[in-house]
Amino acid sequence: METVFMLSFADILSDILAALGVVLNGIPQGLLALSYGFASIPTGIGFVVGAVACMALGSVAPISFQAETIVLAGTMGKNLRERLSMILYAGLIMVALGLTGTLSFIVDLAGDTVINAMMAGVGILLAKIALEGLKKNKLVTGTSLISAILVYFFLGNNLVLTIIISVVVSSIVAKIAKQDIGGGITDEVKKLKLVKPTFNLNILRGALALACLTIGANIAFGSITAGMTEGMAVNIDHLTVYSGLADAVSGLFGGGPVEAIISATAAAPHPVTAGVIMMLIMAAILFLRLLPKIGKYVPSESIFGFLFILGAVVTVPVNAGIAFGGTIPGNAIVAGVTLVVTAGSDPFFGLVSGTALRYLFEAGII
Repeated sequence: METVFMLSFADILSDILAALGVVLNGIPQGLLALSYGFASIPTGIGFVVGAVACMALGSVAPISFQAETIVLAGTMGKNLRERLSMILYAGLIMVALGLTGTLSFIVDLAGDTVINAMMAGVGILLAKIALEGLKKNKLVTGTSLISAILVYFFLGNNLVLTIIISVVVSSIVAKIAKQDIGGGITDEVKKLKLVKPTFNLNILRGALALACLTIGANIAFGSITAGMTEGMAVNIDHLTVYSGLADAVSGLFGGGPVEAIISATAAAPHPVTAGVIMMLIMAAILFLRLLPKIGKYVPSESIFGFLFILGAVVTVPVNAGIAFGGTIPGNAIVAGVTLVVTAGSDPFFGLVSGTALRYLFEAGII
């Protein structure tokens, strides 16, 4: 009896430690979200939606702050209202795709080459934004880049260690240099307030771009997370519905996007429980508005080293390798055009151009 209890306690402790590890990974990305004007409390509601859904559906794929989506929404939206509208509409699109099963149709229509080339293009976007941080704050961005590269390559390609150490080191350097930290972090929401969405062509483009990025991320991140478990699968349609619903609810009240991630909670003894614990902890941090307080000690540029590694070292090589290794007619050209168009514009135009080019080759037109 004692042995069973000890095993159970050890398993629970492992679940909690796995959840805390993912929380530590999410906090710097949460600060990035705040730097674009997204509010804490509404985003916390998005995490609660994810926790309830994962518990009800038995899903091992939790949702959290995802750097790719935060950066895309933050840079494509000309102001906060546009960003929130993009997140809301993209969330509703994903809910519709998940409920109708259309997601599988779109993925089959585009094909692995186009989907992976699009994701590689997003990786280039992330790396580009990280390097542009040198224009804003050379000291912090440079320190973050150097420490992230050293940690990633010399400490076993561990992304969690990369983000934690690079953020801590660059924050210490900023403090020693007596920089004004937290100037880009805002969190004005004192109580929940409905943010009336607006609409224009830029918002439509942003919503479609976010939806296309989410399609690729849900498939890639969902599959990787499921692979960490002992034979447990992820229903991509379910993931698409609850991540889209979380985005829509969060964006409607002023919060940021919360999407599928590669989550170490899947390797815990109880992956569903660990994922739910992680999301509830993140929700508590956001409801208590602790992130803005942390932001007074952590400059927003401190995450750029992690963004560079995530984009240039992880996302581009892996996805480009799959994309350029395909067997469809004109594969290299289709992959190359998709990647370049995505990196030069956004995931929606990348996906559309790559898919159109693919079928022109298959039809023998070019």
